[in-house]
Amino acid sequence: MGLEEWERKEKKNRMKTTEQMKSFEQAYKNYIPEQVERLNENQMKWFRDAKFGMFIHWGLYSMLGKGEWVLFKERLNVKDYERLADDFSAVKFDARKWARTAKAAGMKYMVLTTRHHDGFCLFESRCSSFQAMNSAAHKDFVREYVDACREEGLKVGFYYSPLDWRFPGYFMPDLYWENALELKKQCHEQLRELMTNYGKIDLLWFDGEWLALGGMDWNETAGWFRRPDWAIGKYMKVNYFWESEKIINEIRRLQPGIMINNRFGWEGDFHVRERRIDDIRTDKPWDSNDCIADSWGYIPGRPVLSLRELIHNLVSIAVRDGNYLLNVGPAGEGDMEEEQTERLKQMGEWLACYGQTLYGTRGGPVIPGNWGGTTYTGNTVYVHILEWQKEGVTFSIPNHKLMAWGALNAANVHLEEKEGQIRIGIPVADRDPFDTIIELVFDKEIEWEGIKGTENDVYGLGDGIQNRSAN
Repeated sequence: MGLEEWERKEKKNRMKTTEQMKSFEQAYKNYIPEQVERLNENQMKWFRDAKFGMFIHWGLYSMLGKGEWVLFKERLNVKDYERLADDFSAVKFDARKWARTAKAAGMKYMVLTTRHHDGFCLFESRCSSFQAMNSAAHKDFVREYVDACREEGLKVGFYYSPLDWRFPGYFMPDLYWENALELKKQCHEQLRELMTNYGKIDLLWFDGEWLALGGMDWNETAGWFRRPDWAIGKYMKVNYFWESEKIINEIRRLQPGIMINNRFGWEGDFHVRERRIDDIRTDKPWDSNDCIADSWGYIPGRPVLSLRELIHNLVSIAVRDGNYLLNVGPAGEGDMEEEQTERLKQMGEWLACYGQTLYGTRGGPVIPGNWGGTTYTGNTVYVHILEWQKEGVTFSIPNHKLMAWGALNAANVHLEEKEGQIRIGIPVADRDPFDTIIELVFDKEIEWEGIKGTENDVYGLGDGIQNRSAN
């Protein structure tokens, strides 16, 4: 072989084909996910018993009062947005007051946005300068939050978003592959920090498993929006990009027993039903997260849910065997709106009277309906009647004999048991305005097979390669 021919051959060997330069597609082809085991029922019992938790969305976006997506939706200059940290003094931030508010509301755990999609960390991070220790406040808000939760006996939950709008590789990972890898590296390193630096953490609530919104588009009328096919787009199910299973297993090694949701390309220990309740499901824990004032991040003057609405939401979720994660968005200075804290106080007062019918119970054995539903523990069933249908409510609990019953907050109750059917009737004037509760005691512990449910979303499904093995 002559020298010129050898050089031509070497040059050809060095050249990559266009297919070889599609790093994003190569990541999919090469990824072999690890097996991730869900927690067992005993490990998740605290969550099922808790029923009610506080969600907190708070960060730089709170200073602008336009919600947590303001950087993205209004297409702000990233560098100008980052400079908000210079004025983020949070002079009214008081984690103990937050925790006391949650406890007074009857909540049993809290979940704080340690970092949202804008990339600003409320904790000290070695891999990002865009963090609270470099803000005007110069403090680790997450540490104070964790300490406050523990002081009040509340379980500690972290929200974390893997994505970061400041990275071009998030929007175009194919084109800016190295930048996308930096985004992933930041995600993994910050998760290690959160799982290492704050003692025992009980729950990790992921949000943002997608890239480029799972199918992003823009026009003059709508601005940024998701295309109709976003749920099946290649940027939605990208566990292979994040190496989700790998980092989740590492999280489990650092925090044994931590509960993890389904929003990081893995099925999760529990499922999230965002702003919806849906049907009863007893085979897997789930939470329904929603806002007390119709916005996750702070927007001043938003209407606050009434006490009746809060009670109906909590009960409707509990009788379907789920948890209610209720969001409060403090203002930029760190204080919660007075109307919201007052409503939470009212909720706590109601739960102080009737919480025993929810805490530590399971949804069932009666299938809930528009009228309400039931919870149970041991041989006791609590009937929650939220909306009356004509003159009464009728249901059955097969293979169990009713031994005793009583009304917790109603008078002139007429209860009739006939041919396996239980019918409850109460005059309109004697019904509770929020939730009429009847206690039923049976001859033996409640036994039923429960309901295996399905979910009406695409989160936590990965890209269909979870079962790919190295063999």
